[in-house]
Amino acid sequence: QLQLVESGGGLVQPGGSLRLSCATSGFTFDYYAIGWFRQAPGKEREGVSCSSRDYGSTYFTDSVKGRFTTSRDNTKSTVYLQMNDLKPEDTGVYYCGARWWYCSEYAYEYHDWGQGTQVTVSS
Repeated sequence: QLQLVESGGGLVQPGGSLRLSCATSGFTFDYYAIGWFRQAPGKEREGVSCSSRDYGSTYFTDSVKGRFTTSRDNTKSTVYLQMNDLKPEDTGVYYCGARWWYCSEYAYEYHDWGQGTQVTVSS
């Protein structure tokens, strides 16, 4: 079984920064793409970004480009999401998910998920 655990969320003011971590175990990390998704209350889960071994990072949401950076540490089997210049619309529960090899912007294509970490951007 695949295990994913998100951490690093919290309450920040607009313009602040957070770094989220997705620690994984139970599978061969190199063979899986790890995606970041977020879900605001009452809304569907939205693709944010993804990291894979061969293709690096990609960003699904235009609003985060230039502000968010996804990185992958294969030694630690961990994927990070560095979030800068946070805005209120970034508020939501952030989840990491795993799927075989290739990144996808569609949540339903990921077969394992972490429990999520809350990010709240408010003054």
